[in-house]
Amino acid sequence: MSALESLPMAKALNAGLRKAMQDDPKVILMGEDIGPLGGVFRVTEGLQADFGENRVMDTPLAESGIVGTAIGLAMRGYRPVCEIQFDGFVFPAFDQITSQLAKLTNRHEGGISMPVVIRIPYGGHIGAVEHHQESPEAYFAHTPGLRVVSPSTPHDAYWMIQDAISSDDPVIFLEPKSRYWPKGEVDFAVRGRTLHSTAVARVGTEVTLLGHGAMVAVLLQAADLAAEEGTSVEVLDLRSLSPIDYGPILESVRKTGRLVIAQEAPGAVSVGSEIAATVAERAFYSLESPVLRVSGFDTPFPPAKLETIYLPDADRVLEAVDRALAY
Repeated sequence: MSALESLPMAKALNAGLRKAMQDDPKVILMGEDIGPLGGVFRVTEGLQADFGENRVMDTPLAESGIVGTAIGLAMRGYRPVCEIQFDGFVFPAFDQITSQLAKLTNRHEGGISMPVVIRIPYGGHIGAVEHHQESPEAYFAHTPGLRVVSPSTPHDAYWMIQDAISSDDPVIFLEPKSRYWPKGEVDFAVRGRTLHSTAVARVGTEVTLLGHGAMVAVLLQAADLAAEEGTSVEVLDLRSLSPIDYGPILESVRKTGRLVIAQEAPGAVSVGSEIAATVAERAFYSLESPVLRVSGFDTPFPPAKLETIYLPDADRVLEAVDRALAY
């Protein structure tokens, strides 16, 4: 493997999991069809053949059982990485995650750690059926005791999955499934950023656009279109949804005076809502216009033929940019 390589995110995640398993024999993978099949999205392809069935384990179709078993393994010193096949399948394990996994360290006054990673492919853009295109990040970001992150590039995916596995706290690792296959450069020698840091994806001066996961590519597209019309837009990649690194966000807003937050998830009581409120509290006098949000609608995710209407695109983002500039 060369120091620099162009890979899709799925392959970068595979490489990151492989490196973590090579570095620590206590790292084990668990999930439905992750063994010989390599998972629905082939993220774990080839890992069972190389590390064996005791470290890459096909589980029954029982998400609560997967996470409950991972909690027990973590108590015995292992570092389990659980794959939830699709975003909408995580809810049978929701009680285990929010009532047990998130609380055990606090319940024992720090006496035990819970180094468990829950990998969840999430979001739309793949034309799938019900329960396969949801964005449940707000549920987990709202839960104290959980770290919640989402990469938007193959490079970040490679490093962030290793950082998540090395964390002694439980990490909800959200993988934007629509970004599994577009390629990007991965630097295997230079990490670049810490796990919980907001990144500047594009420098600009007039409006700040903020998003995470698959939305970052949409924001970059919107920024290109805005530049053609003479508007300089800065794009921030949130990367960590809990905790949120507000430093770069506030710095950017104080420079541009305008903030547009975009997400695939519904807008009400969301991560975007929290960021909007915090920016209004901490950078009010720098704002030239209200903080604006562009999101999925406050409805269940629609049938596949309607997903392009439901999901924010560059046009909806640019409409918000125009409104921000009009104040």
